[in-house]
This record gives sequence, C-alpha cells and structure tokens, in this order.
Amino acid sequence: MGRSRYRVVEDGKPYFITSSVIHWLPLFTVPALAEIVIDSLNFLRQQRRLTVHAWVLMETHLPLVATSHDMSGEMRKAKSYTARCIVDFLESHGPAFFLKELQFFKKPHKDQQTYQVWQEGIHPKLIRDERMLRQCIEYVHYNPVKRGYVDRPEHWRYSSARDYAGNKGLVVIDRLS
Repeated sequence: MGRSRYRVVEDGKPYFITSSVIHWLPLFTVPALAEIVIDSLNFLRQQRRLTVHAWVLMETHLPLVATSHDMSGEMRKAKSYTARCIVDFLESHGPAFFLKELQFFKKPHKDQQTYQVWQEGIHPKLIRDERMLRQCIEYVHYNPVKRGYVDRPEHWRYSSARDYAGNKGLVVIDRLS
C-alpha cells in the first residue's frame, strides 16, 4: 500500500476505497482505457479476489465499495496491471499527451519506471454499519450527478447505479443492501 495514513484494518469486510489517476489526469475519457479498468474489476470478481458492491468510473478516479480477503494486495495488483495496460495502449494508440503527463508527474522515488498512472494508496475506509454502507453507495453513485454529467445516477454508463436501478451494468456486482 502507498504512503498513507489510511489502512485496511479488517480484511473480509466492506470498504469504501478510491483510486485516483496521478495529477487527476482525465484518462478515462478515452473509452478503451475505461474498458481496461472495467475488465480488471470483472476479472477480480470472477476469480473471487474482490467482491464489488458499488462502483463508478469517473474521468480521473475510481470510487468503489468492495470486500476482499486481501484488499490492499488485490488493489495493488489491479492498479499495477491496469497501469501497464494503460501505458501499453497509450504507447500504441496515443494520445501522446497523456504519456508525457504520466511521465512528467511521476513521483521522484518511482525511479524504476518511466510512467506513473495511479496515485499511491487506495484510501480505504471500513464500512462499519448499514447506515454508512448506504451513504457510501449513494456517494459512489451520485458522483456523475454532482459533476453535472447526468441527471440520474443510473444514466452514467460506467456505474453500478444501473444494477441498483434494475438494469444490467458493465461490472457484475454483489449488492449488500
């Protein structure tokens, strides 16, 4: 896990976590890059390494509610894998602007790599009760509404709000409420 005061204290419990792109670059405005993250979430769920309860992919970050028996480890591996795929895609297809920015904003101590896609850490917050769970799910789903992108959470393509509204979403989820 990154250099953060936030820690996973109880594996196997639901957490609200957020992974953000370095310097808040809007990588996920490129649909192919968004698909990399979606495919990774589906893979982790299929392999029973991560249970996804709620998620939304915004242009700069991924907030989600999830459970894992090794949350820190699984998210570290997922971020590493998606970062490699994102860099590979950008090197092949561009836009080159993003590669230049990922290189420029890379932290100095990351001297073994050319680019940095994700900010360090996942900022995990243990969900302690049903009330907090509902608040976290609502917060996740209302991200695109608060940004003014859609009027209703379920209208955002990259969100589990569609599942909670009775439709099929892009990532298979396991509802807690």
